[in-house]
Amino acid sequence: MSGRIEDYALIGDMQTAALVCRDGSVDWLCLPRFDSHAVFASILGTEDHGFWRIGPAFPGGAEAPAATRRRYQGDSLILESEWDTPRGTVRVTDFMPPREDHAPQLVRIVEGVSGRVPMRSALRMRFSYGRVVPWVHKVDGRTVAVAGPDSVWLDTDAQTYGKDLTTYSDFTVGPGDRKAFCISWQPSHKGAPETPDAQEALATTTAFWREWVDHCTYHGPYREAVIRSLITLKALTYGPTGGIVAAPTTSLPEEIGGVRNWDYRYTWLRDAAITLSSLLRTGYREEAQAWREWLLRAVAGDPENLQIMYGIAGERELGETELDWLPGYEDSRPVRVGNGAAHQLQLDVYGEVTEALHLGHMTGLARNDYASVLQLKLIRYLEEHWDQPDEGIWEVRGPRRHFVHSKVMAWVAVDRTIKLIESGDADGPLERWREMRDEIHQDVCEKGYDKERNTFTQSYGSKELDASLLLIPQMGFLPPDDKRVIGTIEAIQRELSTPDGFILRYPTAGGEAGVDGLEGDEGAFLACSFWMADDLAMIGRVDEARQLFERLLALRNDLGLLAEEWDPRLQRQVGNFPQAFSHVPLIDTALRLTASGAYGG
Repeated sequence: MSGRIEDYALIGDMQTAALVCRDGSVDWLCLPRFDSHAVFASILGTEDHGFWRIGPAFPGGAEAPAATRRRYQGDSLILESEWDTPRGTVRVTDFMPPREDHAPQLVRIVEGVSGRVPMRSALRMRFSYGRVVPWVHKVDGRTVAVAGPDSVWLDTDAQTYGKDLTTYSDFTVGPGDRKAFCISWQPSHKGAPETPDAQEALATTTAFWREWVDHCTYHGPYREAVIRSLITLKALTYGPTGGIVAAPTTSLPEEIGGVRNWDYRYTWLRDAAITLSSLLRTGYREEAQAWREWLLRAVAGDPENLQIMYGIAGERELGETELDWLPGYEDSRPVRVGNGAAHQLQLDVYGEVTEALHLGHMTGLARNDYASVLQLKLIRYLEEHWDQPDEGIWEVRGPRRHFVHSKVMAWVAVDRTIKLIESGDADGPLERWREMRDEIHQDVCEKGYDKERNTFTQSYGSKELDASLLLIPQMGFLPPDDKRVIGTIEAIQRELSTPDGFILRYPTAGGEAGVDGLEGDEGAFLACSFWMADDLAMIGRVDEARQLFERLLALRNDLGLLAEEWDPRLQRQVGNFPQAFSHVPLIDTALRLTASGAYGG
């Protein structure tokens, strides 16, 4: 049985990632890329769909024991899990060496700490998301699993044996004893990958993270949380291209047992744009520049057909299908791969992309002339389309509407481009676009504002609220002290807060299809809760902002990781994990509160 979402740890090599449960089981791993088919998919099904557990041996039929404690080795992505058993203490160190020229690897080192502890490794590889049983055999003393185009090689100095289509190893470790296990992926038509050196790989990985973290320029009171979030964002970056996945998983549900299960192993322009902001503000210019270059390649010469998301190398076709052989995480069906929202019209994306390009320009990223050309092309597209209805920031699968947030972000796109022209770094029809900026602003204030309730609404003519309205002051559409901004913040607090004070995205319809076209409910959206903390600080309620922020920090798991949402009823994390769209606003709110002096201690 899968663990709770917050029971998982993340390890990765900046090209793919694995989730490791508290009991020492790797329950999710796609090879060789984030968006490849999973080799271990038991998190979305059962152990029959692939897993790799290393931990103390346990009697037949008993559940594998959870680690007594676990931690990341300093500021790194190297996981250490320790078990205290009646026979002694043992440590398992899990990591994926940052990939250069070598094959993708997952390394697990077992080390005796005290006493003599019987251990077991159980490796059940299942290709194609648990559907395909590979041919497992020995080649020159190495174990290899082959199916179709894929092969996975197991290297270990421990004795192994096969039973029930699973590769086992039983051994005992005492103080100072070490046993290393490593799996490496290789295209099946190629020869064997190089045999890894586990200790050398550990030293290289340790040095990589130490050097990377040293570039962080934030040294405020929330440094631990900020560093862990930055490491997580780095882990979600596909190194060869600079694309950033929203999460390394698919179909972890927004409602346990529900249908809100999506594939997040792609690059959303919205998520990546706000990630660029956080990276620039914390000293990571190289990653920010790599993302900008990814953007320019992905959009290429076709901004009129701008997608809301792309594959990690810029792929455009992300067709959505359902894997009916997987029962889903805690029976949450369907399990989806691909994402049908890729071709939705979401006008807010034009604003987020333009804001990212503007920020890069303002902070002195190396000049790229095409970035300015792209920005101008985006505005020319908006000239003809900003007044159309769209699917909006939340990718609704119901009818298109005139979403207020989409119009606000269209205004942002025009505003930032006007600033680019005014700086002398681009040429464009300045007066015409100033008129367009004013027209959008007036349109939103007239049609998207409810005077009786003193709040902006989700869409023109609606009564529903939407947490994306919290971005109005953050984007500079209206100043924080505007009565309409304050009224909107207070209305969202009243109508979209959970009993513990966290923020829902918008009202859902429970058993009926609501504005998003889906049945069921969802948890509090963590990004929206961070936005609320930001807004509270901006309107002078800094103590309240700090308290909310620190309650949000308390929702992180023991390793500092956040999923997409928090279920206030079940008191647990839900949604894909870990989620970039949760960790980015954590960083931003920490920076804002630090600048305002609004922190405890």
